[in-house]
Amino acid sequence: MMGLSLTKESYYTEGTPLVKILNPLSADLNVMRNTMLFGGLESLAYNINRKQADLKLFEFGKTYEKVDSDFKYAETKHLTLFVTGRKYAENPYGENNKVDFAYIKSCIESILNKLSIKFKISELNDSNFSYGLSYAQKNKHLVSFGLIDKTICKKMDVNTDVFYADFNWDNVLALVGKTKLEFTEIPKFPAVRRDLALLLDKKITYKELEELAYNAERKLLKSVNLFDIYEGDKLEAGKKSYAVSFMLQDEEATLNDKQIDNVMQKLIKTYTEKLGAVLR
Repeated sequence: MMGLSLTKESYYTEGTPLVKILNPLSADLNVMRNTMLFGGLESLAYNINRKQADLKLFEFGKTYEKVDSDFKYAETKHLTLFVTGRKYAENPYGENNKVDFAYIKSCIESILNKLSIKFKISELNDSNFSYGLSYAQKNKHLVSFGLIDKTICKKMDVNTDVFYADFNWDNVLALVGKTKLEFTEIPKFPAVRRDLALLLDKKITYKELEELAYNAERKLLKSVNLFDIYEGDKLEAGKKSYAVSFMLQDEEATLNDKQIDNVMQKLIKTYTEKLGAVLR
């Protein structure tokens, strides 16, 4: 198992006791990794320095965490994804061709959907990320993903945006085959999308928005999606902006404007009254 560089040990030790190797091959390989993030960033730096900037890497591996003073440790299997640069090869239609949050999110959801694993979404609270989301089923954490903090990237000699996902592969495999597959007929009537840009207090999470939406409209609301987050000097202190999309659909008829407006007004009223949201 590859160890971790002592020059970066402060990253690895934060909040997690290290597992030391008694007979390391070298001083730089004297601990077992408790995260797969930095090894992946080293691979990115190696490739970027050799003019390979459009990268999509994955790794299956294990991490180790010391659990008591008697040399006992926990071993966890992971699948990690790293993406940076462009989504596709150079082409004449690539005005918006950089990898982004939506791109890695689609990769993650494709994996979980193919394994028939359902999940709940929450905001990610991890100092390694500038922003991100976490998916879980019941109390089992499945994956964390988002944009890696630029300070960490720079210290690893990576001077570009890196989107990273870390699956707890043990938890994912434990759910495979245990989820009952359900099939429904493809709806005959079209879905309608509506977007809201909401100014909110920073403490409010996307999970709260999602739960309030489904509680407010149980019949016609089919999905809720967070597609943009903004926090910056253009907003007042303590505030953030969420851009959220809502897919509405009636399985028995085509929705009309009045029905759509009624649902959206219901959602706006819920957000303004319960969260103090302001439309942007």
